[in-house]
Amino acid sequence: MTLTTPALLFPAISLLLLAYTNRFLVLAQLIRKLADEERNQHQDVNAKQILLLRQRISLTKRMQLAGVMSFLLCTLSMFALFLSLEFTGMVLFGISLLSLSVSLVYSLWEIQISTNALNVQLQDIEDVLTSGSPAESPGKSGEDA
Repeated sequence: MTLTTPALLFPAISLLLLAYTNRFLVLAQLIRKLADEERNQHQDVNAKQILLLRQRISLTKRMQLAGVMSFLLCTLSMFALFLSLEFTGMVLFGISLLSLSVSLVYSLWEIQISTNALNVQLQDIEDVLTSGSPAESPGKSGEDA
């Protein structure tokens, strides 16, 4: 294995960490917005969203940690290869790949929870639409009932 093999992961890991940071910032915005809404009016859907957001924050932290560990191990692998410690470099690179895989699994899990959170929100919107008064629904009047 040459020094360039682990170096190939650097751009991928960097972009992955950038995407994770972006997810974290979006989660922070959602939490702040939800907190403001909860202060103004209590809604049952907010309680469900809060639970899902807490899970997503935890997973985002884990996937960022695994991604950073992958980056660090990849760097150490390159350093070991630079010092002509080929076996150590290969082992560190292998662990780096495993850490990157763990990070991606956490990312998939977070995406699943994110999808569930959107479904909770959509269900709430559907409930509001179906419980609306007949005057609010187009094409319906009191005479049709």
